[in-house]
Amino acid sequence: MKNYFKMEEFECPCCGENLTSPTLVKKLNKAREIAGVPFVINSGCRCEKHNKEVGGSPTSSHLRGLAVDIKTTGSRNRFKILTSLLNVGFTRLGIGESFIHTDIDGAKAQEVIWDYYKE
Repeated sequence: MKNYFKMEEFECPCCGENLTSPTLVKKLNKAREIAGVPFVINSGCRCEKHNKEVGGSPTSSHLRGLAVDIKTTGSRNRFKILTSLLNVGFTRLGIGESFIHTDIDGAKAQEVIWDYYKE
């Protein structure tokens, strides 16, 4: 299988910390292959400082290298990314206006999809 990602894509933007799980990257590569569209990583690993700056949860899976936010542009792109993530077995997904969050955090509820939309 082709590797679609460079490890630098998952680094914390403020300090370069990168605890990204190899299992996460492997699953993302499978999903990317299926989707047939680029996966641009908006957010990968985060240090505590950066997580606070972006308003992340204190228990964010990004802090442990178990989560990514993937940029989405348009409904068709969002559909392809979302269905490919489900097809490879991701069971935790968050849908935002311009991104999809996914993680492999087994300590959190599974088979869930949430949104980040403000009402």
